[in-house]
Amino acid sequence: MPENNRFGPLDLPIDAENHVTMTVDEYETIRLIDQEGFTQEECAKQMNIARSTVQGIYIEARKKLANSLVNGKVLLIEGGEYRLCEGLGNGCGRGCHRHRRGRRFINDDADRDS
Repeated sequence: MPENNRFGPLDLPIDAENHVTMTVDEYETIRLIDQEGFTQEECAKQMNIARSTVQGIYIEARKKLANSLVNGKVLLIEGGEYRLCEGLGNGCGRGCHRHRRGRRFINDDADRDS
């Protein structure tokens, strides 16, 4: 989970017209691809979903980032379809080795129609 889930002009009240909601799975694709330097294929493997699904999630996430930045809207990160690992080797079953930052994430995306 992100350490902070609200970004942008923080003095604005949150209503339907001045905020953008990014899901946790969208946030994770941005983090893995743009910050960690993963390819879409590597991101898909980490999140345990199809590469084409990653591509769709990533496109939507970037649109939301642009909307927030260009239009001065608050960006909220919440919701979405995901499952967090319970701890070292428990939960995701993927043998995550991403303990350095305390984030162990995979997406439970079996029902998504992307």
